[in-house]
Amino acid sequence: MQFGLYAPLPHVTVGSPEIHSSVVGALAPLAPGTADPAYELARDVLLAADEAGFDIALFAERHLGADLEAWVLASAIAAQTRHLKAMVAVHPGLWHPMMVAKMAASLDRIARGRMVINLVTGWNVEEARMFGGDIELGSEDRYARAEEFVDVLRGVWSETPHSFKGRIFDIAAAELRLKPAGPTLPEIFTASRSPRGLDMVARCGDWWFLDYDKDATSIEQVMDSLRGSIAAMDEKAARLGRKVRYALNPFVAFGETREDARRNAMALLTLGPDADERKIQSRIAPAMKTGCVGSPAEVRAQLQAYADMGIEFFLLKFVPTVAAVEQIRDELILPLRN
Repeated sequence: MQFGLYAPLPHVTVGSPEIHSSVVGALAPLAPGTADPAYELARDVLLAADEAGFDIALFAERHLGADLEAWVLASAIAAQTRHLKAMVAVHPGLWHPMMVAKMAASLDRIARGRMVINLVTGWNVEEARMFGGDIELGSEDRYARAEEFVDVLRGVWSETPHSFKGRIFDIAAAELRLKPAGPTLPEIFTASRSPRGLDMVARCGDWWFLDYDKDATSIEQVMDSLRGSIAAMDEKAARLGRKVRYALNPFVAFGETREDARRNAMALLTLGPDADERKIQSRIAPAMKTGCVGSPAEVRAQLQAYADMGIEFFLLKFVPTVAAVEQIRDELILPLRN
């Protein structure tokens, strides 16, 4: 059982005064000798997570926002950690695969073999246009592009020179004169729910962040939906001679009871001026349906039930503080690994 967390960044974080301060001050100079509050929070939380036994930190990518750039932040943190893997989100519509291959190999060598990639195929036309991305590809083409993107990454990581000719990318005798640190290639994590997107997961993903029915009204319905998703992906990947591993994004909060834990969580999420009801409803509310809001014993039992289904990695959502990291260490990571 592996555990992960999100690096604190504005578009994935709710309830953090440090993130609010970073966003409010993003267009103004910093005081002399100070760093951005979002960086200081990420450093403190992720160094604590490194010590607490977390396995992976996800550095989400958003360019059209006050978020620190994912590769830069990941490099700054990875150089200071000893165990935590850096999972950097990458959108193929905004990066050429050769450039990502070079950045990823560089980060992997800085992090001593602790770099993985989160392949993102979501679509933000305004961001793509502003930051030089290709906005011409349709919804089906973006998955073909993602598959070719991964093929190029794995090819140039493995051999030099490397040539690839696909429908999207045409690369002749490319030379990447810097290889990843480890003997095995960095893993590819991804998420999708459309039929064509699921084909992409089966063809090129090492890990899939599972999809489940967002209209489910009970934990049992969520689990039934997850079982169906796993069975369908197992069959789809097996037809291609592959095996995909499974991850889940639950929101975690503790209390004496489930209702008490939910009240505690909502009090944190809506605290202060950065409360974002839209973000809570779109990102947090669905993750609460996974049943990891309750007493520590209830949350442990629910995670174990998911593990028994074949889910190996849990990317936990919570309000990012050092105290929360330490509580998760004591209530989840240590008990479930002993």
